[in-house]
Amino acid sequence: MSVHNLKNFINISNSIKKISNKVNIIAVTKTFPLEIVRPLIDYGHLHYGENQVLEAINKWSNLLKNNNAIKLHMIGHLQSNKVKEAVSIFSYIHSLDSEKLASKISFEQNKIKKSIKLFIQVNIGNENQKNGIRITEVSSFLKLCIFKYKLDIVGLMCIPPVNQDPSPYFNLLKELALNNNLSNLSMGMSGDYLKAIKCGSSYVRIGSAIFGKRN
Repeated sequence: MSVHNLKNFINISNSIKKISNKVNIIAVTKTFPLEIVRPLIDYGHLHYGENQVLEAINKWSNLLKNNNAIKLHMIGHLQSNKVKEAVSIFSYIHSLDSEKLASKISFEQNKIKKSIKLFIQVNIGNENQKNGIRITEVSSFLKLCIFKYKLDIVGLMCIPPVNQDPSPYFNLLKELALNNNLSNLSMGMSGDYLKAIKCGSSYVRIGSAIFGKRN
């Protein structure tokens, strides 16, 4: 099964390269044990995504001590009381969505002299049930993060509404990024990553298409 996961990853990687050579695949390993992920690690893949801080620490801490080239991405909602632990293990956080979180990340990373690469999560579909900065507030929030909290904002992230064509939302996020001089877009998952890449995504978050369905 693990070898099959590597074949899936290679097939996905090859399909992406036909469109762009500038896309980073974040292999979303949440709920999957390391033995399932190991073939990708041995293959040399470096970017992995988790959505729970404690799971990430338990799963990856020992491995990161011996392989600091691996980059962990926090792709889930981050609670402010988990920021200290998140900053200690993640290289990227894709879900910055409030000033409270920005302040906490700034404080914790300064304590350990670490700079996390951050994506601002945008509520691209203006959905009440989803986290994220409203489209109209992206510019002001970005300035707040950069100038007040000295954060390294590298791009924008979104999760489009379900059961709709995601392309218009992906294109809207691309336009927002361009208008704010941001070069990276975190958008696209197992079901829509090819559409996301055609719309300019630079980081795609792919889990089930590589590892299969979660229990």
